Amino acid sequence: MSCQDLLLVGCGILKKEVLYLIEKNHWPMETSLMASGLHCELDKLERGLRGSLRKHADRQTLVFYGCCHPRMDAILSEAHTVRTEGQNCAEMVLGHELFERELLEGAFFLFEEWAQKWQRLLVLTFGTNHQGVIREIYQGDRKYLLALRTPCSSDFRVEAEAAADYVGLPLRWLDVSLDHLEEVLRDAIERKQAMAG
Repeated sequence: MSCQDLLLVGCGILKKEVLYLIEKNHWPMETSLMASGLHCELDKLERGLRGSLRKHADRQTLVFYGCCHPRMDAILSEAHTVRTEGQNCAEMVLGHELFERELLEGAFFLFEEWAQKWQRLLVLTFGTNHQGVIREIYQGDRKYLLALRTPCSSDFRVEAEAAADYVGLPLRWLDVSLDHLEEVLRDAIERKQAMAG
């Protein structure tokens, strides 16, 4: 199997970054990326991922997701495929060590796309008219929002500041390269190629 046979199915949270890396590395691989935020609606995530994998059953697929669904392993096993390594997209971008360090310090990771959809995602998760409860949850568990700015990010300062204000947490910024994400994608491609043998 060549890389040309591959279809990357998964989350669109890092769509700009993934497409950039595919072009940079000349990976002749297509993508079918779903809306980010489906981890807030697990039934939709499962239906969407299973449906996409069934729709493309004639293709060599690999999945761009972390552990975003409790049945992720079963979904992948049924489709005879693999996923990118990492707990979530933040770990894929930051690498395990930096991800764990920031997590232990109290970070809640914020990407551009989430910042732009912040209130809608919180309403999907917690319902409407619960800002007080949302603030208690975030402030009880997290100490700051960490906005991750990649080389592909647009200026999302206004949206990030609004997100931090909504949950009542300070905002920090971290500029990150795509080195870890690139390695995660390369590893998934190699594992899929080895699986196809």
